[in-house]
Amino acid sequence: MQHQPFDAKTVTALVEDAAAAPSMHNAQPWKFRFLSGARTFHLRADLERAMPHSDPTNRALHLGCGAALFNLRVAAAHAGWDLTARLLPEPSDPELLASVQLADPTRPDDSLTALYPAIHRRHTSRYPFAEKEIPADIQAELGDAARQEGAQLAFPSAWHSETLLDLAHDAEGRDTLDPAAFEDVARWTRLDDVTADTAADGIPAYAFGPRKRNGKAPVRDFAGRRTVTDRGTATFEHTPHLVLLGTADDQPTDWLRAGQALERVLLLATLQGLATSLTSHALESRDLRWLARDPLTAMGYVQIVLRLGYGPQGPATPRRPVRDVLDIE
Repeated sequence: MQHQPFDAKTVTALVEDAAAAPSMHNAQPWKFRFLSGARTFHLRADLERAMPHSDPTNRALHLGCGAALFNLRVAAAHAGWDLTARLLPEPSDPELLASVQLADPTRPDDSLTALYPAIHRRHTSRYPFAEKEIPADIQAELGDAARQEGAQLAFPSAWHSETLLDLAHDAEGRDTLDPAAFEDVARWTRLDDVTADTAADGIPAYAFGPRKRNGKAPVRDFAGRRTVTDRGTATFEHTPHLVLLGTADDQPTDWLRAGQALERVLLLATLQGLATSLTSHALESRDLRWLARDPLTAMGYVQIVLRLGYGPQGPATPRRPVRDVLDIE
């Protein structure tokens, strides 16, 4: 593959693709710096976009940045570049999450290049999915995708899925009893039309999806008790397909690997015609997160719960201008 010219336009395009990644409440908690002489990206955490109530350890922040890192890898492969990525390369600088050095290609990574068309097609869907099974071969492919990034993917049994649904319901109840728990959601949601149309981050009301009238799918209601005009209601799945993505350990490097695994799974699922949604609500409390583990698997720590199925893709959510997240030196 002939790689694209190495210039500011290419660097900007790579970061634009990277920033299409999902993140908790679409906070987009990343910053990129490109060192032209070394042909190296630095991916840094943007702690101004951290969530002290929902994510006090910044675990979810690392997941989002890991997903952005994976998109960068895919975009670089698509552009014809090889790369070497190092996680947490400077122990004395924990906000430097990764360094990515580009090199002239020696052998293209076709597995990454194949995922590129899904980067801007992947959107979180908060809509009902069909009561339809996901074929076993697709489940196996998704599991292999997670393993390639050092994570595990588990399709829980029926009884454990019920446990996950109970935990999500418990998390919703805690939010009702503790108004402070809703502060991060309030900060990152855009309810009025003007704000939704002009926002560069957060979750606009048009991406909330309908309010759940019936069904068991764990779809977080980002409106809470607030009114959203013309939102509507719908019946969701009674047997949602929930998937656990986890790691053996629970350190920042594991979170970054899990974020990369998450995005690889999401991109592959999108190419397979699946709609995807993320559920972190029950994992925001330490005690509930521990209960989310499936004792029948070797997964040590659940990092995110996915909801997969056949249904409408969600709408695109806003993204920060590349000039706000990229510095070129």
